[in-house]
Amino acid sequence: MTAPTPAPGAIGALSTEARNLHWLLTNLVEEVPGLLSVAVVSSDGLLLLSSDPGRNNEAPVDHSGGPKGSSADLATIVSGVGSLTIGAAKLMDGGSVKQTMVAMEEGSVFIMSISDGSLLGVHATPDCDMSVVAYHMALFVGRAGHVLTPELRSELRQSMEITR
Repeated sequence: MTAPTPAPGAIGALSTEARNLHWLLTNLVEEVPGLLSVAVVSSDGLLLLSSDPGRNNEAPVDHSGGPKGSSADLATIVSGVGSLTIGAAKLMDGGSVKQTMVAMEEGSVFIMSISDGSLLGVHATPDCDMSVVAYHMALFVGRAGHVLTPELRSELRQSMEITR
């Protein structure tokens, strides 16, 4: 008996590099207490990877009430805040933006640059250990940055479109 062929867009149908990035994202979510949502966004604002179940073909998710609180919302926020901080850094001759953090009463948003211009965004609980979140984000960026090629970004975009 042979193993079933993965459905188009399923994690098993992805390249080794794409599966490795999914694995890194899953480890980030599982190892860091207090993470609510994680998203990797391309430099043009498109969601590439998500911690939402179903977005990576793990289980279906009902978004009939809208994506509030999901990685779709996080991707929008990451893209907008990322663009704003990059513009601010240019205006202030501050060089490249490495990390942005927004602390709120009911949570925090962390945004970290990936070497290719993509961004890693994390929405965390208010009681998360910010230094642990930042450390694990930096590990993810260090591991993902060198493999996030234009070809891989294209593959990830296509896989995210299939799951919508």
